[in-house]
Amino acid sequence: MPESANSIIFANFAIECTFNPVGNNTMVTKTRDKFIEVARSLFARKGIENTTMNDIAAASEKGRRTIYTYFKSKREIFNAVIDSESAELVSKLSEIVAQPADPALKLRRYIDARLELMRQIVARNGSLRAAFFRDVRKVDRARAVISKKEIKLLMKILHEGMVLGEFNVPHIKKTAIIITTAISGFDVPYIRNNMSEYGFEKEQMASVITELILNGLKVRDNN
Repeated sequence: MPESANSIIFANFAIECTFNPVGNNTMVTKTRDKFIEVARSLFARKGIENTTMNDIAAASEKGRRTIYTYFKSKREIFNAVIDSESAELVSKLSEIVAQPADPALKLRRYIDARLELMRQIVARNGSLRAAFFRDVRKVDRARAVISKKEIKLLMKILHEGMVLGEFNVPHIKKTAIIITTAISGFDVPYIRNNMSEYGFEKEQMASVITELILNGLKVRDNN
């Protein structure tokens, strides 16, 4: 779409919102959310490459101009889908971090939930599922959105463990980054249940991962 046409669309949109900012903010949010949900459905069914902006606009019962008011490109709306999924994942992980539980127990619950929630995200997003096993760069871009938030959540658990004297973590942020990266590395084996050929299922795999991490974090008894 020509730059001048885009400018006109955005200008008109801004003028409309000026007259009724509260009402329009609600409408804007609902319309944007609808585009994201429709795009999620189309991406899952047809794949990103086979879905056009026109497809998303038509399925949303909106005009082509309207969708470009909210999203400049298909890549932008795909990122919004990932953002939406990551918000749900982070919300559920945040609930675990906020629980009044022992830091070690929190970490166990966190790792179990993190692996399973990612499996669920991939399962309901066909395009992301395909990318997991085909396009590493696309997966990394998608996961980067979630990883930054995961690191902050893990830092809270590690800090709590340090305060209570249960964990020995000299560098909390670096350790949180390493743990986040390690967990991400098990996403594909967990989703595919690859470890079953070695005699244990994905649930057992999550338990082994947790034990390895906790053994490296816990304060050693020198007596």
